[in-house]
Amino acid sequence: QVQLVESGGGLVQAGGSLRLSCAASGRTFSVSPMGWFRQAPGKEREFVGAWSGGTAYLADSVKGRFTISRDNAKNTVYLQMNSLKPEDTADYYCALYSTLRRTTVAALRSATSYDYWGQGTQVTVSS
Repeated sequence: QVQLVESGGGLVQAGGSLRLSCAASGRTFSVSPMGWFRQAPGKEREFVGAWSGGTAYLADSVKGRFTISRDNAKNTVYLQMNSLKPEDTADYYCALYSTLRRTTVAALRSATSYDYWGQGTQVTVSS
């Protein structure tokens, strides 16, 4: 049984930073892409970034501010968020890519490509 547990969310002022962590258990995930998505109230879930094959892919809205890294020894992927803006306020979710789907950049950006999801962690950025 795969489990993904996010942590690190909270309340921060605009311009501040947070680092989210996603700890995975139940399956060796070192070769599986991992993604980060977010969902603001009343909005659809949107792609934030993904880590695949040693490369980080980021949404245009967060490029230059967010970075993704992973520690395979700890089965953990991180989302470092700097220069946070009020529009970054959302619930943030990590997800494990499906082993049945071919990895493409387009597929990494789609929530339907991921089999397992964490419970989410809330990020609130005050102005």
